[in-house]
Amino acid sequence: METKFISHPPHIKREMTVPKVMAFGYFDGVHIGHQRVIQTAKEIAEKQNMTSSVMTFSPHPSIVLRRENAIQHAITPLHDKIEAIEKLGIHELYIVDFNEQFSQLLPQQFIDQYVIGLNCKHVVAGFDFTYGKMGKGTMETLPFHSREQFSSTIVPKVEQANGKISSSFIRDLLRTGDVNRVQLLQGRPYKIKGLVVDGEKRGSSIGFPTANIHVEEPYLIPRVGVYAVQMKVKDKWYNGVSNIGFKPTFHQHMSKVTIEVHLFDFNENIYGSNIELLFIERIRDEQKFNGVEELISRIKVDVNEAKNLLNTVKR
Repeated sequence: METKFISHPPHIKREMTVPKVMAFGYFDGVHIGHQRVIQTAKEIAEKQNMTSSVMTFSPHPSIVLRRENAIQHAITPLHDKIEAIEKLGIHELYIVDFNEQFSQLLPQQFIDQYVIGLNCKHVVAGFDFTYGKMGKGTMETLPFHSREQFSSTIVPKVEQANGKISSSFIRDLLRTGDVNRVQLLQGRPYKIKGLVVDGEKRGSSIGFPTANIHVEEPYLIPRVGVYAVQMKVKDKWYNGVSNIGFKPTFHQHMSKVTIEVHLFDFNENIYGSNIELLFIERIRDEQKFNGVEELISRIKVDVNEAKNLLNTVKR
């Protein structure tokens, strides 16, 4: 997949680009609803013997528009989003810098420069996609703004038993720690990437060594608690149990959340290693214990429960 970053105004000549079918959206999470939009574009491109393309935006529009509830943390930060879209077999990905100047484009200006100007012959987007200043352009106004230069397909909302699948709903689930349900909506486990760094080394002293994970990307971290996880280290997957929290047994006022992972049957020095961490199932809330022995006893229970949960999960 060829990834192209665009800043406004786009310096791309239409005659220098191939005809394409393009899917549009922010696609945070690249959940199964987003996948439906992207796969629809891919299928139409294949039928029409055109290039399959996706256009997304960075950062989230709510940040530039300074909304009160601006989305600062992502389900899939940009690098993860690129990776997820590439796995869907798309030829081209356009990432538009959503800045102040771009946000002021009128709907017709957006279509002229970013759709017609990129030689799009067919546009695919979800029913709720909007474009142009204040989101005044909608899928209903798209034919009017098209200047008869392209056609379009509206992908209806994808639902499960509880209603529409959306990025906002997935964020709510992560805030409650329901990572199992997130997996159903994404079609894959929730994932973060990070770096193994030095910690307090207290885990080793009580028989449960942990890897302390430093996260640089703006991931939305699941709710504080204990999780059954799988972690990729040096291209190999391992089962484990993870604690997200503030270590209340040892700290009274810890301000920054920590992510610790204990891997089963693992005894390697992995400091400085880049890892991927998959959250499979939430086990319990973080607790404050009355001493180390009580903590050790509970960790043993957590480990057994995680092993049972992960027994049938292959990676």
